[in-house]
Amino acid sequence: MTLSSMVSVSLGERSYKILIQAGLLSRLKGRLSELAVKGKVGVVTDRHVAGYYLSGMLQQLKRCGVDAVPIVLPPGERSKTLDTITNILDVMARHRFERSSFLFALGGGVVGDIAGFAAAIYQRGIPFIQIPTTLIAQSDSSVGGKTGVDHRLGKNLIGAFYQPKEVWIDPLTLRTLPMREWVAGLAEVIKYGIIADEEFFSYLQREMPGLLKRKPDIVAVAVKRSCEIKAQVVAADERESDRRRILNYGHTIGHALETLGRYESLIHGEAVGIGLVQEADVACFLGTCDRSVVQRIQAIVQAAGLPDRMPQWTAAKIWKAMLHDKKVSGGQVVGVWPERIGHVRMMPIDEPTFCQWHQTLPKPNSGKSLSRKKPAQQKR
Repeated sequence: MTLSSMVSVSLGERSYKILIQAGLLSRLKGRLSELAVKGKVGVVTDRHVAGYYLSGMLQQLKRCGVDAVPIVLPPGERSKTLDTITNILDVMARHRFERSSFLFALGGGVVGDIAGFAAAIYQRGIPFIQIPTTLIAQSDSSVGGKTGVDHRLGKNLIGAFYQPKEVWIDPLTLRTLPMREWVAGLAEVIKYGIIADEEFFSYLQREMPGLLKRKPDIVAVAVKRSCEIKAQVVAADERESDRRRILNYGHTIGHALETLGRYESLIHGEAVGIGLVQEADVACFLGTCDRSVVQRIQAIVQAAGLPDRMPQWTAAKIWKAMLHDKKVSGGQVVGVWPERIGHVRMMPIDEPTFCQWHQTLPKPNSGKSLSRKKPAQQKR
C-alpha cells in the first residue's frame, strides 16, 4: 500500500475527490491551479494546529498569488458555537470575501464542522476545502458534507449539509497528533469495520499494534478504507434519510455521554468507543445479535486503548440527553444495532426498554462482563 491514493465521492454536480498523499500539504500549487483558487482565501484553524502547519500553508498560498487570511480559533469542542460562526463571518465580511472566495478547514473535526458551516451560509454558500489533520477527521468527519455547531442541549443540532470541493489528506500530519487524540480516532475507524466490512474489522484486529505505533502503511490502509466506506454510504444517501444513518453507530449513546460530560470529561472518540460497545450490548439485549459479537467489539475497543464502560450517570439522565440528539424521529430514539460484524440494522428503542437494559450493567469495579439478560418485549 503506497501513501498516495484517491477516493471519489459520487454526488452528481457535487462530486469531489478525497486525495490521500504523504507530503501533500507541501505541494499544493497543482491543486490550487486545478480548482482555480485565487483572490481571497480564509484559512480556518485552531491554535494547536496553527503552531505546526499554518505558517507553511500561508507561505505556499502567498507564493501562488493567493491572498490568505488566517482565522485562528481556540481548540476544542467548546468552539463549536454560533458565536464562533459570527466571528468568522465578521472576518470574511471585513476582508470583502466574494462568492468565488475559498475557505480552507485546516485541522480536526471541530475545525471542519465550523469552517464548513461558515462556508455554507456566507453569501448563501462559498467553496471550501477540507484539510484534516486528525485521525477522526481524515477517516470520517471531513467526508460527507456534515457541517455545524453544538447547542447547549445537544451536539450538532445546528448545521447544514454542504459538500467540500475537495478533501486533502496528508497522513504525515498525524505524526504531531497527541496520543489521546490518536487513540480516540481509532473509534471511528473501528466503526467502519463493524457497520460494513468484516474483512476490514479483522484486519484492524490483526494490525492494532501497528496502528497504535502509527505505522504508515497500516495507517494508510485504515484511512483509505474508512473513506471508501463513507463515500459509498454518502453517495447512496447524502442527507441521511435512510442508509447514511448507519454511520451513527456508536454515536447515539456516545453523543449523550459527550453532552452530559460538557465535552470535557470525554472527547468525541472516547465517547464513541463506549458507544460501540454499549450499543452492541443493547443489541444483544434486544436479541438482534449474539453475545460473541459484543465480545469481539469489546475486545478490539479495549485493544485500541479506548474506554468501554458506561459512566455512572442514571438511565434517566442518559435517556434525556439521547432525546436531544438529531437522530430522534417522531419522539423515538432510532438506534443502529449490529446483527453481526459487517452488518447493522436501524430500529427504535423506547425508554422502558433502555432503562431495563441499563439495570443489567455491571457495577463499578465489579469485574463482571456485560449483561446477558433478555429484555421484556419492546413495542415497535
